[in-house]
Amino acid sequence: MENSISLVDLADYENAETRQQFITDFGDGLADLGFVAVTGHSVDAILLEQAYAAAAETFALDLDTKLQYELADSGRQRGYTPFGTERAKDQSVADLKEFWHIGPTLPDTHRFVESGLIPQNVYPTETPNFEAVFTRYFDRVQSVARTLLHALGDYLELADGFFDEVIHEGNQVLRILHYPDSETPPPVGAVRAAAHEDINLITLLPASTKPGLELMTRSGEWMAVKTPPGVLICDTGDMMQHLTAGRMPSTTHRVVNPEGGSDGGRYSLPFFVHPNPDYVLTPLEPSYGKPIRSHDFLMQRLAEIGLVGK
Repeated sequence: MENSISLVDLADYENAETRQQFITDFGDGLADLGFVAVTGHSVDAILLEQAYAAAAETFALDLDTKLQYELADSGRQRGYTPFGTERAKDQSVADLKEFWHIGPTLPDTHRFVESGLIPQNVYPTETPNFEAVFTRYFDRVQSVARTLLHALGDYLELADGFFDEVIHEGNQVLRILHYPDSETPPPVGAVRAAAHEDINLITLLPASTKPGLELMTRSGEWMAVKTPPGVLICDTGDMMQHLTAGRMPSTTHRVVNPEGGSDGGRYSLPFFVHPNPDYVLTPLEPSYGKPIRSHDFLMQRLAEIGLVGK
């Protein structure tokens, strides 16, 4: 099934005359399909091009070099994760991808760093501009995420600044994804990213270098996500579903293999917005489920997808 997701302009949220319409369209779009395309943001095409160039240069390094940056003990929340490691929840076959995780830049004396709840970043010295480019990208997309969460809080009629308190020290994660090209058929059942839901509150995703993203509609049909260039796609994750007692449900999505089996490889940059590690996710409707600390929710899911304990 091919269709299009809702498109909103962030400038409309800043305009008093169009603000309420933006809030309605954004919230309804997430409730309907779980995915909304956002324009009018600050992540420009030049920065995105620089980010993908730095990603390509880094993933082209030999495996032994990349493995020096693998941090398995922290659930691979930072640094490099090799091809064939992560699998979708309840899947026995690993996804066809490798990736690098970056989080917020914090001093060693920060309480969450000292407690081990937020790991420190590692950057490849072999790619000199990697740190500068992705630090700039991280800051830009994080600013957009905060604004969108303000709008979602308005939609849900929560107290002003509700999500500011939830995420102001959040364990945000930028995942720099590489789906390598291959001339040989993959293992039976293996795809670039098997059907899954995101773990976090919301995810922001710029245009990837190749197509392949699909979402599952509420009626259970797969829909190719096709959007205009220059947008950020926003989708809701399991933490948001838990916190809002199902009002903003997470959406199942996947990345399918290219037609014909080869497309030169694919790069993608999802930005996962997480609560503060010690924030307790208490459903807005108490009957929905039990409260759970954000970090515990995260570590449970990282174990389920194979990033902890391997």
